[in-house]
Amino acid sequence: MADERARYKIGPNLWHATAPPPPQTASLQADVTADVAVIGGGFTGLSAALHLAEQGVKVVLIEARMIGFGGSGRNVGLVNAGMWTKPADLIASLGKEPGERLLHALGDGPALVFDLIARHEIRCEAVRNGTLHMAVGAEGLADITDRQAQWAGFGAPVEVLDADRARQLTGAEGFAGGLLDRRAGTIQPLAYARGLAHAAVKAGVRLFTETPLTGATRQGNDWVLKTPAGSVTAPKVVLATNAYGTLVDGMPWSAPTTELTILPYFQFATKPLSANVAATILPERQGCWDTGMVMTSFRMDQQNRLIFGSIGRLDALATGTHRAFAKRSLTALFPQLGDVDFEYWWDGRIGMTTNALPRLHTVAPDVLSVSGYNGRGIAPGTVFGRALAHHITGGTHAMPLDETPLTPDPLRTVKSAFYHVGAQAKHLIDRRF
Repeated sequence: MADERARYKIGPNLWHATAPPPPQTASLQADVTADVAVIGGGFTGLSAALHLAEQGVKVVLIEARMIGFGGSGRNVGLVNAGMWTKPADLIASLGKEPGERLLHALGDGPALVFDLIARHEIRCEAVRNGTLHMAVGAEGLADITDRQAQWAGFGAPVEVLDADRARQLTGAEGFAGGLLDRRAGTIQPLAYARGLAHAAVKAGVRLFTETPLTGATRQGNDWVLKTPAGSVTAPKVVLATNAYGTLVDGMPWSAPTTELTILPYFQFATKPLSANVAATILPERQGCWDTGMVMTSFRMDQQNRLIFGSIGRLDALATGTHRAFAKRSLTALFPQLGDVDFEYWWDGRIGMTTNALPRLHTVAPDVLSVSGYNGRGIAPGTVFGRALAHHITGGTHAMPLDETPLTPDPLRTVKSAFYHVGAQAKHLIDRRF
């Protein structure tokens, strides 16, 4: 695995350093057949493959690099319910019936994730004590109060905390309150992805890594997916690459990446904190993010490392700026830390859509794609993977999202550049005074 990390320039990523090993895999070296071919070894693809195989479907999954290479091995690890979009806005965007269908499906998403973790005995540092959406100032408090009222209308166990209670649960200074969602929790995300891969292989999935897609042709009712040293022939295909889908652009189907604005997100992890200090920070181990214009997040891992993240890419020009901002922010939030030192740092891509909601497409005959999780990949990816499996097999579970035509966003490149540059500029000056 160290060789793979070096080959793909994973860098000092905490999740790769601490996750249990994936199943033994190799690249595809032959021509194989399947009932369904899955492209992409992240949460969506692995969930789809697992749930298909559990129904007796013959599945081959190909991953261009390694299991969890993309967002599944780079995200914060918050298992949240729903999407960023407030329930009322989601329903206004999709309509009452499809909107409520999606809200219920994704509201139950964390339950599905934690059920799979328990059922397949996945070792991924799972903690189901909720998550906290922290309010920045009066405007942030009004926002989370509105969210609580809307979710309460759906019977969700969400609670607005005042500033004192929020401080007790986080140990952090400066927030006006917080929204506690008891449906949610935290995991080690790459460990979860690898656990799904183990479960999928055990269920009968043939899983090939370091197997990029190099071509695809339609032959009768089948797709023939070409790879460097073999091929997969299958009548149905699940395209599960999301924000890393440029790896399979150029195929004879519409590219979902043309809808996605890429929002870069970085994280820094401290060395393990002393037991005394660690006890003062997130004693119940909820994961947190805030309402700030340029969002930040923080959480602990099982070894008492404090992990801080925000919008931005860790390239040669920006890494120093973001590192300094992360240090200033942690010192302001948790004065008891003193001078912090980072042991790990990494970044990844979030696929954003124009309405902040995921998209379901048939990008070519019998080729289904879900993309655009807008920073909520763990539970929605798992939910949509299962839904795709049932949809393909004609199951009774309703697809949580109606299919729409693929609609490229002509401004996505400009917006992606703006997020990168704008976040760097803001982090250069934030918390200096």
